[in-house]
Amino acid sequence: MTEAIVRETAPITLIGGGDVTRSDLAEALAHAPVLVAIDGGADQALALGAQPQAVIGDFDSVSDHARTALSQSILHLVAEQETTDFDKALRSVEAPLVLAVGVLGARLDHQLAALHVLMQPHAKTCILIGAHEVVLHLTAPLELELQAGDVVSLFPLLPVTGRSDGLEWPIDGLELSPLSRIGTSNRATGSIRIEVDGPGLLAILPRHCLGALIQVMQAGPSC
Repeated sequence: MTEAIVRETAPITLIGGGDVTRSDLAEALAHAPVLVAIDGGADQALALGAQPQAVIGDFDSVSDHARTALSQSILHLVAEQETTDFDKALRSVEAPLVLAVGVLGARLDHQLAALHVLMQPHAKTCILIGAHEVVLHLTAPLELELQAGDVVSLFPLLPVTGRSDGLEWPIDGLELSPLSRIGTSNRATGSIRIEVDGPGLLAILPRHCLGALIQVMQAGPSC
């Protein structure tokens, strides 16, 4: 188990080296004001005018410029090569909620690796913020106010069953699996409730619901 490098009672924003705009970062920081850079995400943060409180990774992608511009005291080398830098950073922070920008939208292999990290047994909830969607691993019942017609995609990375209310095509009685049935391009009819019987199901939701999703995650799982 990795010892926490950053401990906060407020939510934390992680910034990676993928696609991220100034408005993406500003929205994340409005909800999660503590900024931690994932390796080369330090360059992204500096380019967007933000100062990370820590940089965590194996330092194979952070530039010499960023290393020089930042205090050496906030550079935290995690040298092992068994996991990705995103995994290293997520394991190394302790917070009630983590938002991650700059981990989607660039290289496809990096995006797949980020989804793999969501599946790992991290104690904290992490929401990935993309250009048009947000992604999280469903480990507890989720109740969320959505607009009728909003796209709700459920993508299994393991065989999983569950129940739903407020979806045009309910998942009750179905086994979702990456090798057979997936649940992409479902639609909300209004408020939704999704409950799963085990790990493995990713929810891909509209970006506009981020604020409501954060409130729900901070309030704790619904019963």
